[in-house]
Amino acid sequence: MRVLVPGTAGFIGSHVAQVLLARGDTVIGFDSLNDYYDVTLKQARLARFIDHPNYIHVQADLADRVAVEQVFATHKPERVINLAAQAGVRYAAENPHVYVASNITGFLHVLEGCRHHGVEHLVYASTSSVYGANTDMPFSEHRSAEHPLTLYAATKKANEQMAHSYAHLYGIPTTGLRFFTVYGPWGRPDMALFLFTKAILDGKPIRVFNHGHHKRSFTYIDDIVEGVVRTLDRVPGKDSDWNSVTHDPATSGVAPYRLYNIGNEQSVELLRYIEVLEQCLGKKAQMELLPLQPGDVPDTEADVSDLIANVGYRPVVPVEEGVANFVRWYREYYQV
Repeated sequence: MRVLVPGTAGFIGSHVAQVLLARGDTVIGFDSLNDYYDVTLKQARLARFIDHPNYIHVQADLADRVAVEQVFATHKPERVINLAAQAGVRYAAENPHVYVASNITGFLHVLEGCRHHGVEHLVYASTSSVYGANTDMPFSEHRSAEHPLTLYAATKKANEQMAHSYAHLYGIPTTGLRFFTVYGPWGRPDMALFLFTKAILDGKPIRVFNHGHHKRSFTYIDDIVEGVVRTLDRVPGKDSDWNSVTHDPATSGVAPYRLYNIGNEQSVELLRYIEVLEQCLGKKAQMELLPLQPGDVPDTEADVSDLIANVGYRPVVPVEEGVANFVRWYREYYQV
């Protein structure tokens, strides 16, 4: 199977590409290698598989319409996993136009490519951030998520709605995956685990918002990748039980469309997460306790009952195991 994976130099995309290649798929990688964070880390991720005989790499930006049209026309992917986006919730407040170019315009170009080249299934990354002001936990795809608290979350919510419209108008099966706080080896340097690890090893204080009391469904990278690949293989159809009066946001009666949460069912308090990290590093953190930041939500908790029922998988890696794996990778990669 030929799979186009925008974002193959990214954290999740690089892991997904490796799994697809290992099972025999042809992967067309697409990444701009922008400098939002350390480009050498992105290059090191790619180096793990760029010479694989079934891997094709295209360096370009999703916001470049001509480049996206060309990759579809040249390589004719059968399925697409869009993992390219401008990430980082806080970065959006300072660089809003970058988010719209990547997450809205770039996603439109992917949808158009799927439309004009008969793609069998589009899987794309959404985020648990779409739940925003919702406090009805665990978060379920079947309940409303209409009040995002950041521009990043709003662009991802827009992706879900754009995907539904294209699924309806052009019959493109689409599956959106709401990822919950992903962590693990080869992660992003702007994320908490990376920042905390570097600061603790350097003997510097870490900034802990909400005094460390908020909870997250921390989800290990291998669990995310397993969910992505399994959903790729399960092409959605229209939901024959869907009712427009009591409409279910997770499915559709007028489009081959599906949403899934992918997150650990056991949410963990940030202070516990830090405690596990301290144990793995053998060093205590100096914590600067701060109030909750604007745009942050106090807690997240994933309801993955649909993922279990329809895809046959649930995230299983506990933070004790996942953080230990990250620390081993970090020490080896940075030689510290």
